[in-house]
Amino acid sequence: MFNNRKPQLHDSPSREFSTRGVDQQNSTPRRDFLRLAFNGIGALALGGLLSDEPRADGDSPDPFAIRQPHLPRRAKHCIFLFMQGGVSQHDSFEYKPELKKVHGQPLPRIPDISGELQGRLSFPHAAIGSPFEFKQHGESGHWFSELYPHLAKHADELAFIRGIKTDNQNHGPSTLHVTTGSQFHGSPSIGSWVTYGLGSPNRNMPGYVVIQDPRGAPVNGAAVWSNGYLPAAYQGTLLRHEGAPILNLRRAEGVSTAQQRREFDALAWLNRKHLETRPGDSELEARISAYELAFRMQSEAPELVDLSGETQATRDLYGLDDSATAGFGRQCLLARRLVESGVRHTLLVHGVQIGVHSWDDHSDVQGRMKRHSREVDQPVAALLTDLQERGLLEETLVVWASEMGRTPFVNGAMGQNPGREHNSWNLVMWMAGGNVTGGSSAGETDEFGLRGIGEQIHIRDVHATILDLLGLDDEQLRYQHAGRLRRLTDIGGNVIDEIIT
Repeated sequence: MFNNRKPQLHDSPSREFSTRGVDQQNSTPRRDFLRLAFNGIGALALGGLLSDEPRADGDSPDPFAIRQPHLPRRAKHCIFLFMQGGVSQHDSFEYKPELKKVHGQPLPRIPDISGELQGRLSFPHAAIGSPFEFKQHGESGHWFSELYPHLAKHADELAFIRGIKTDNQNHGPSTLHVTTGSQFHGSPSIGSWVTYGLGSPNRNMPGYVVIQDPRGAPVNGAAVWSNGYLPAAYQGTLLRHEGAPILNLRRAEGVSTAQQRREFDALAWLNRKHLETRPGDSELEARISAYELAFRMQSEAPELVDLSGETQATRDLYGLDDSATAGFGRQCLLARRLVESGVRHTLLVHGVQIGVHSWDDHSDVQGRMKRHSREVDQPVAALLTDLQERGLLEETLVVWASEMGRTPFVNGAMGQNPGREHNSWNLVMWMAGGNVTGGSSAGETDEFGLRGIGEQIHIRDVHATILDLLGLDDEQLRYQHAGRLRRLTDIGGNVIDEIIT
């Protein structure tokens, strides 16, 4: 299934060092020789590693200077759609007729279950079959529930990945795991890695833009789009849903463009002098770059978020005049505009914390999934349609994700409006655009949709695949931090070849 690109390790042949035939008076003691040789070889190896490291912050004073990708790929931009709370795969893209047959009963005994899933299954529980009808669509025959009539029309453009494993069933760590590759705070997000690796073709906008749900922030807040240990320039820039698109961007009243230009030039000179005494201070470097970027954004950013010039046909396509779809519709339309302007990576978040506006449906999965899906189905389909009609889908990778899947059961009594529990063993994602093979799929799940079967797909494999589809090799995209070379995939991921053309 996977393309394993890991280098093979070979044992070096043993060698004996001898002082035989050497002038003993001038020779180095064997112990000292070994110590010096070891340190010298180690230094050479370290030097080689450091010289290989892509230093986006060191090669150019501009952190967003365009860099050549490692691989020939069509996608130049990425739109990452993150559904906060844990989308129920059973009620969206996973058709499991066997689950309906045991609805209301405990699941049959399933072997080799461990961890939290084993704990949940050991307590009283009831299987929950999906209340929604499923149909196959397109030549691919992908299954969609009735909740996604618009997205189903794009069946042959989507590549599904099923049975994805994350390492935690709690929202906080799992959200970070999917968006940054680590369960813990302090690691760079996917968008930070992408802009670090590729730079950005737009000099008047941030390379990495975030548009969150207008109702509030996701779990972990800004940590979801953090730069982590990468230079501060690579953090995501939050685009607000109302008022000034970016805080403190608007020029003060009575200040002309020429006057502000002189002020920024003076400020830049002072900051550069200050930086000379603090070389390598990425936060200070980022602040200097941010002032210059802010000056250029003052004209472009307000125009980008002004949707008044869009046609009624476009407004209807995205559902901007429908209260149910207007919020995410605006996010998706802005994402298309950002791609047109050259922004490298855009993160859209749907869902707020863990509550009524998230996908965390522990109860009333039927009613809540109707509402969530209604809010995103038309806008996401519109985004794909719009990108395709404008010739942009081929150069844009679109990713649908959540932090986890859901269980095919609910713990305790089923009740009148049952929901689903957390499940880190069966996250379902899809991708479209670029070199994605439309209509393909990878991974397989058991008859109840509890977990993947066969070769396990881990979230780091998905991350390696995202990078690959953007022309980045996860083993070459690395950054020296805390004494070692760090990567998005950490210990490494395997590219999922089945979904790549």
